[in-house]
Amino acid sequence: MAQVERPISPHLHVYKPQLTSVLSILHRITGVGLGAGTLLLAWWLVAAAYGPDQFEAAQAFIASWLGRLLLFGFTFSLFYHLCNGIRHLFWDAGRGFELKTVYTSGWLVVIASLGLTAVSWIAGYASGDAL
Repeated sequence: MAQVERPISPHLHVYKPQLTSVLSILHRITGVGLGAGTLLLAWWLVAAAYGPDQFEAAQAFIASWLGRLLLFGFTFSLFYHLCNGIRHLFWDAGRGFELKTVYTSGWLVVIASLGLTAVSWIAGYASGDAL
């Protein structure tokens, strides 16, 4: 008897990504981003402790386009993780499991994260103290 080749479950080509799965994956990715951003912050602090030459080198990297991109990603990761964490606190309390509420709160997390990131960067540049 011939053996039937069946896809291993879960088969990514079969399932259509849903908002809940995409946000779950994004939560994990932003967790990694928070770790990387914390290393960047630690490097900046250690450079400040080592002296003006090391601090100037760290500042130059952070002020570069790559440094700003990493800082922007760190900021978004921080706000996304915060907003999604609040959403999960409601779930831990047994609230918000209705399908419509799950999707509404998911979109609110995305919008709030983008909005808070934009507001913080605009405020940083408006203060005149931006990199």
